[in-house]
Amino acid sequence: MNKEALAEKDEAFMDLACRLAVRGRGHTKPNPMVGAVLVRGGKAFSTGYHRRPGTPHAEIVAIERAKEGLAGATLYVNLEPCAHHGRTPPCVDLILAKKIRRVVIGTKDTNPLVNGRSIAALRRKGVQVTCGVLEEKCRRLNETFFKHVETNKPFVTLKAALTLDGKIASSSGQSQWISCPASRQKAHKLRSIVDAILVGVETVLQDDPQLTVRGIRGAANPCRVVMDSRLRIPMTARVLEPEAETLLATTDRAPKTKIRRLQRKGIRVEVFRPDRSGRVPLGRLLRLLGKRGMQHVLLEGGSGLYTTALQAGEVDKLLLFVAPLLLGGKKAPSFFDGIGFPNPKKGLPVRDLRWRRSDRDLMLEAYCSGPGIRASGQTR
Repeated sequence: MNKEALAEKDEAFMDLACRLAVRGRGHTKPNPMVGAVLVRGGKAFSTGYHRRPGTPHAEIVAIERAKEGLAGATLYVNLEPCAHHGRTPPCVDLILAKKIRRVVIGTKDTNPLVNGRSIAALRRKGVQVTCGVLEEKCRRLNETFFKHVETNKPFVTLKAALTLDGKIASSSGQSQWISCPASRQKAHKLRSIVDAILVGVETVLQDDPQLTVRGIRGAANPCRVVMDSRLRIPMTARVLEPEAETLLATTDRAPKTKIRRLQRKGIRVEVFRPDRSGRVPLGRLLRLLGKRGMQHVLLEGGSGLYTTALQAGEVDKLLLFVAPLLLGGKKAPSFFDGIGFPNPKKGLPVRDLRWRRSDRDLMLEAYCSGPGIRASGQTR
């Protein structure tokens, strides 16, 4: 088989591995999503994917499901196999024991416990290793995992429903509902796979949201995080109800008596030294969430939090539901406000913009490209 034909085959089987990996979405954390395909003679004869922590990895599943000998076979896997003992034995050991001839890897696992060690171990034993097949796709599949293991901070997705003129609420503060039911259902599906939902206290005061997952069978609620520098949150707020964990991020300017009242109610309160604007420092809060193992944080409002996060370069991904509606009004909050950028050339670019319909709405998905500008926060 010539190089071009081999590369085409490699990409096709790697694409299959990625599609298998996605079956574990929302269930594998803190582990990444991984799929594996065993091939001989140009045909796949066994597959597997990682289902949840503590269960066999994708490579092991594919190997154990195989109904024929594996000597001389090729293994396709979207992420470098593990070479260390965790809840399960190293995958590399079984790959070598089964005399698999070639291993094709989508991308290296940058977890410090792996980070190329498996690739080197396989090559030392004479296994042919090809790495980097559909690498961008494989990295994006586990983008939250990679961000966390490489920076110790969570991947941040900013989700917003807005009008064609960029408003996220009317001049009276009403936002229910700008987006259509189909878009709201997609938002709940996103909630079901993140580790935390982060909002500013103004959103709580204005909307009194529950910040829970609804309409998704079997989904667990993520942690609810509220930035509230002076603890203005009412004790009767629905976000304090016990159906999900809640963390309040505040500053040392908050009343100590209210901190104690909230703690007696079972609410976690984290006290930060305020930033120069007297508010909760978003970067330090995200580092705390990352330290606690949270890989994916969803920003859900409001305008102040959106602006702070964008200007500080803390947003990795945008998910915008744009409704066919105009609200207008100088007092109506916009999606992105604050001090802004001095001219279009210095604005915050986005990349890989994709769009599709969500019933009547337009769903836009894009990645933020750059550190933004460091400015005083807007989240109260």
